Amino acid sequence: MKINPKTHDKFFNILKAVVVPRPIAFISTQSTKGVLNLAPFSFFNGVCYEPPIVSVAISRFAGSKPKDSLVNIEETGEFVINLVSQDIAQAMNKTAAEFPSSINEFEIAGLTTAPSDIVMAPRVAESPASLECKLKQVVAINEGTPKECGLVIAEVVYCHINDELFDGRHVDIKGLNVIGRLGGHSYCAVDNEFEMILPVYKPE
Repeated sequence: MKINPKTHDKFFNILKAVVVPRPIAFISTQSTKGVLNLAPFSFFNGVCYEPPIVSVAISRFAGSKPKDSLVNIEETGEFVINLVSQDIAQAMNKTAAEFPSSINEFEIAGLTTAPSDIVMAPRVAESPASLECKLKQVVAINEGTPKECGLVIAEVVYCHINDELFDGRHVDIKGLNVIGRLGGHSYCAVDNEFEMILPVYKPE
């Protein structure tokens, strides 16, 4: 089957189903008025190693209401990406609803705030690892339309990871127990890993 994204009215559902599994950025922010916000985003990934750069795509609007996460990131220039383990999956899902800007999603989810070291926004204490981030730039996509999206590009300025998950060199991937986003309402667990050694070309 051949599909043209420009003429298929539900291509977004196809894209989400084939670009899988996607890591989940459980983003905590703090507004300029001190209101906390917590929301998950799955169009997230690493960009480069040095400096450590990540990217997260966030819709500008939820209906007619601006997305609080993007507003807070642009106004404060900082945020925290918290990893989502299976232990907090249900709590994360509770924050995916569109709440008024005055609502603190930490309270909705029953999650605990933990202080960050560099940025003002707190991290999720129950997350196995958190990345404190400073904004580099926001690339506008579909600018000026109801479907505008902000591609947030940020530098990781500090990292928190549970002691038992890091031996000084390697991260315990199974111990992280993270989940990934699939299409529709589906998620997956990272519980069946395998290794392939990077090949090295040796001319004869």
